[in-house]
Amino acid sequence: MEYRALGCTELKVSVICLGTMTWGQQNTEAEAHEQMDYALAHGVNFMDTAELYAVPARRETQGLTEQYIGSWFAARKNRDQVVLATKVAGPAIFGSGWSSWIRGSNRRLDAPNIRQAVQDSLKRLKTDYIDLYQLHWPDRPTNYFGQRGYEHREDPNTIALADTLAALQEEVQAGRIRYVGVSNETPWGVMRMLGLAEQGHLPRIQSIQNPYSLLNRSFEVGLAEVAIRERCGLLAYSPLACGVLSGKYLDGSAGPNARLNLFGGYFDRYSSGPTQAATRRYVDLARQHNLSPSQMALAYVNSRPFVTSNIIGATSMAQLKENIGSMALRLDDTLLAEIEQVHQEIPDPAP
Repeated sequence: MEYRALGCTELKVSVICLGTMTWGQQNTEAEAHEQMDYALAHGVNFMDTAELYAVPARRETQGLTEQYIGSWFAARKNRDQVVLATKVAGPAIFGSGWSSWIRGSNRRLDAPNIRQAVQDSLKRLKTDYIDLYQLHWPDRPTNYFGQRGYEHREDPNTIALADTLAALQEEVQAGRIRYVGVSNETPWGVMRMLGLAEQGHLPRIQSIQNPYSLLNRSFEVGLAEVAIRERCGLLAYSPLACGVLSGKYLDGSAGPNARLNLFGGYFDRYSSGPTQAATRRYVDLARQHNLSPSQMALAYVNSRPFVTSNIIGATSMAQLKENIGSMALRLDDTLLAEIEQVHQEIPDPAP
């Protein structure tokens, strides 16, 4: 396993990060424990979760993922071996009722909400500190979660970024969190927060958790330079585009319990015509080079200079083993050039 610095901190995290959002929805507690055991035994020291999880977000399953991690820590007594990341949910999006069961209708990224969210996550996780605490999405209206264009809207209730950072600083000073990061953020948001940290002795953003895959390289447009120059690397989520890049939805091998077959409407960006056309090209390319399509897609993400860690997810042990195994794969210049050709012809079909 390869390890990289988390931002400007002393922490070294594995290039493969264990994602957890299926635990409590598609995976049982015992299956979650088995995944964590295997990942840790194979050098994965970085695990990512969120108070929102499991996904799709439901009142009945919210918090289960963190609970499963907490019961694993309690049983294994190995908290010190893991760099643990979780996230605080931003304000309600996709309609006022969406995820409103998390702290009600007044959920914002302000001090009372952040304080309560941290306390609740610590209780579920059965730990007294969180290594990386991330803002799951911005408090302000902006183009995240796959919105291509930016349409400016003002929200009079938006919490100022300086106030959010000040609330996070309270948690850092109290020892409940060590470092902070963002997720689903824009170049403006990242640079503004970095600037505020420099000016006001507020906590520095150490990572950006955004989507990145062969089907969505939008991070490269504005954030890749920020990640490198500001030492605030990408924690890439959805590197297999919800399993689409494995090719299983093209050849019919995905069973009825596969994610898109269960929750297709929730991830409809992965079912468009351009997405399917690009996926076919990448899958064929992998097979021409005698590679697993999944491992090729993950190895590409692993190789990017702005990536700190690649957040994989799995619902089966076979998938987990294959995904972690991508660390052993290095893509040659010929294959990288062929990948780039597909990207030029069908750029970012699944933002």
